[in-house]
Amino acid sequence: MSLKINTNLQAMNALRNLSGTSLNLSDTMSRLSSGLRINTASDDPAGLVISEGMRAQIHGIDQAVRNSQDAINMAKTAEGGLSEIQGLLTSMRALAVHAANTAVVDANQLSADQGQIRSSLESINRIATSTQWGNKRLLDGTAGVTSAVINSTALSSAFFGSDFGDSTLISGQVTINQTVAALAATLTTGRTFANSSAVVPTTGSIIINGYSISSDGTDTVQSLATKINAVSQQTGVVAAIVSVGPNVSVRLTNKTTGSQFPLNLTDPNHILHTTSSVTYTGTDAQYDVTANTANGSQTVTFIGGRATGDSGLKLTDDKGNTITVTQAANDNWGSLFATPPQAVQIYAGSAQFQIGSEANQTIFVALPNVFTNNLGTTAVSGLSLADIDVSSPSGASDALKVIDEAITQIARSRGTLGSVQSNFLESNVRSLEVAKENVSASESAIRDVDMASELTRYTQLQILQQSGLAVLSQANQQPQSILKLLQGN
Repeated sequence: MSLKINTNLQAMNALRNLSGTSLNLSDTMSRLSSGLRINTASDDPAGLVISEGMRAQIHGIDQAVRNSQDAINMAKTAEGGLSEIQGLLTSMRALAVHAANTAVVDANQLSADQGQIRSSLESINRIATSTQWGNKRLLDGTAGVTSAVINSTALSSAFFGSDFGDSTLISGQVTINQTVAALAATLTTGRTFANSSAVVPTTGSIIINGYSISSDGTDTVQSLATKINAVSQQTGVVAAIVSVGPNVSVRLTNKTTGSQFPLNLTDPNHILHTTSSVTYTGTDAQYDVTANTANGSQTVTFIGGRATGDSGLKLTDDKGNTITVTQAANDNWGSLFATPPQAVQIYAGSAQFQIGSEANQTIFVALPNVFTNNLGTTAVSGLSLADIDVSSPSGASDALKVIDEAITQIARSRGTLGSVQSNFLESNVRSLEVAKENVSASESAIRDVDMASELTRYTQLQILQQSGLAVLSQANQQPQSILKLLQGN
């Protein structure tokens, strides 16, 4: 047996094993205290990826359940308004039946019947106007106006509310046409140089949109352009070297288009420009947007120019409607489109509900326009509910036909809402709850710790740690045996 003082291999070995035990014990304590098997990505990288995907799905399901519950309440609100209208129509029908009994009804009674009917008609119009979910009207024909991009070359997104121009949008396709392209503020500086490697001898600073760039008199045209581009995140301006006749100059261009984003250059020492201070502005894009409305086809001008890189240009009208024109379309409209493209499809009078956790898991529900001039329009030629008059026998007879059709219309709308509520929304909530339970179980199997197993491992590691400490203590004492040999001398 060899005995050494300088290197205690036994202690080193005991310490290495004790360090491993301590690390494992720390991991175990972390799992026991959190209840999770995966606390950091290093615990199980593949498991973390799968678990996070499932967690995102669970949160999506939770929101889809809330969406469905909101949709149920919204449908109940609309159905409540329709139910009240149904009651008014039933009362109106009784009045029309009474008015048709001309053998015993006198003029005063007919006038009273017609007066009550007019009051009921006003109440129906009031309900059509005032039945709302938040600020969204449900029964005036405008609820749930949705817009879908059908030409992604021209547009990347679109939003339309119920108002367009001076009227109400109706379903149909929307066309757009560029009248003014969006341009960024651009300035070709006045000083020219032989080439991009030419030295700019002037010292001092130039200020671009409030940010200072210095020149020490040894910079070349290229190095100055590089300095400008290095701070483009702060200035919003990029530099490029362009030919000017046989020479070159520096062109400054704002990265964002539109009149709201100017290019301010201050060059008191005339390092690049011949003028001490200049300001250039961009040009807002203008597009004519044509859509179908209750008053026929209308064209509205959309204006904007907030585009950076490939994000496109967001344009708005005075009603809050927005379209985002792609950058490619803005730059190359004439070559891309010979005629104004049909870019958007409008769905008016239908509400879209996102009832799932994934894209395109939606349903559309048609909410009716229940103003009196839209009810009972096909029962008697030229008449609607708004026109009924029971002051004559023929008028009372026609009123009964119109009211009967209106009652059928409202009942059919209520039935549609009831079907959506019970067969889609309530059923969807139940199925989503089951899906959430199963996905949660799978996520738990990956992420959560088995407490019994981990406690067993914790006990084992505690014993190993205590044993390791004892062995390390013995290993540290072993070199002391050399003292006995020394004492023997």
